[in-house]
Amino acid sequence: MRIAVFASHGGTDMQAIVDGCKSGAIDAEVALIISNNSDSMALQRAEREGIDHYHLSAKKCGSEEALEERVLSLLEEYRIDMIFLAGYMRKLGDRILEAYHDRVFNIHPALLPKYGGRGMYGIHVHEAVIAAGDPVSGVTIHRVNNRYDSGDIVAQTEVPVLPGDDAETLAARVLEREHQFLVEVISEIAKGNIPLG
Repeated sequence: MRIAVFASHGGTDMQAIVDGCKSGAIDAEVALIISNNSDSMALQRAEREGIDHYHLSAKKCGSEEALEERVLSLLEEYRIDMIFLAGYMRKLGDRILEAYHDRVFNIHPALLPKYGGRGMYGIHVHEAVIAAGDPVSGVTIHRVNNRYDSGDIVAQTEVPVLPGDDAETLAARVLEREHQFLVEVISEIAKGNIPLG
């Protein structure tokens, strides 16, 4: 299975996927990495790993339509089977979602449907969990559709909220589990236990 990973910033989730493939824990290959941020660590990690990578944005491509066309052509060129959004801070266009129906996945640092939707990313999610006084948070992997964080949930895992936690300490605990969980779930996708569209 050939995976494209889309990432906007640090790329730690992307690195977890790459490492899982390299170790054999995931029977797949990260064949392509795309970032909308030219300064992202994700692109630097891709360079270090020797994985083909591209900085693509609407500004760079000239329009949203041209961006979507370029992404689709790369996905076809690299014979991509599955797309994973690992901290990608842009909505994918409808043509991409149609072409890869049920083959685009996202990771979210909370137990959806709680704490999802527009603006619910990164530290904002953990701040909301702490403010609500929830005893558990967690990680959700879901299929991507054209509404933020609303696609079918594929898998979830819980992470406890401990007494004295703030958003930063909770974020660190969730991220640690996130990296493990990514490998577990993508391995199941690669084995066919979680079907692609």
